[in-house]
Amino acid sequence: MAPFRTFEGKLAIVTGASRSFGAVCVEHFASRGANVVIVYATDDSTPKAQALAKSFEEKYSVKALPVKADLSKPEAPQHVVDSAKAHFSDASGRFQIDIIVNNAATVNAQGIDQLDLDMFDATFNLNCKAPALLVKAAFPYLPTDRSGRIVNISSATTTWGVWWQTSYAGTKGALEAMTRVWARELAERCTVNAVAPGPMDTGLYSGLPDEPREALRPLNILTPLAKARPGVDSPEVLELAKSIGGRPGYLEEVAGIVGIACLPESGWMTGNVLGANGGGAFVR
Repeated sequence: MAPFRTFEGKLAIVTGASRSFGAVCVEHFASRGANVVIVYATDDSTPKAQALAKSFEEKYSVKALPVKADLSKPEAPQHVVDSAKAHFSDASGRFQIDIIVNNAATVNAQGIDQLDLDMFDATFNLNCKAPALLVKAAFPYLPTDRSGRIVNISSATTTWGVWWQTSYAGTKGALEAMTRVWARELAERCTVNAVAPGPMDTGLYSGLPDEPREALRPLNILTPLAKARPGVDSPEVLELAKSIGGRPGYLEEVAGIVGIACLPESGWMTGNVLGANGGGAFVR
């Protein structure tokens, strides 16, 4: 059954959207009637982003715009907004951004004793500075009736204290702090929430060395919804669950939580961090 077109006519910008979780997330909105901006970083991703846009337009009868923008560069967020405005303004010149999902991020898995300054700065620039600059660029075009929605993708590592995540968990914790600030500053325009996924089925696990697998195993074992289900989960997921102590979240499951935060009915929720980790961390 096709989903209801909950976001009919709205415009959603999703960063890091040409692949993996970002692609699933942007399809969540397109399949529910939103016009979408698919933001991606490199030339290598151009064919993927273009194929997604074409697919969404054909399958869901929406408008989809791929925009290449290296968000680690300070000028890139404004380029995203300018490109969207040029493409989606109506005949009278009216342009509105209804939904922003700040998903683009980089993972820097260095222990504190190995911390590299250049990598730390690069992690901060993409994970923290880019979302702030994108919201700043979008500010003039946000709704003025509280109907807008901003969702920042954080991480369960901010509460789990996972090994080797000084840069990643630190920047995601900063993003959660900015979420609360923006919830106040933008209250008459939009709600601002964060979604904090736990381990997701991105393919990353299958390539992990033994040490990280063993380190994460106790956390997965204690995650209530991570128990693998024969007959429901695929043989590959069942095998992976044996190795790491439980299944990761499916991308569609986490995208659904992002979508919930953007529903019109979610207008009384702002400044929150929504856990999307199968119960591995109870966020409040």
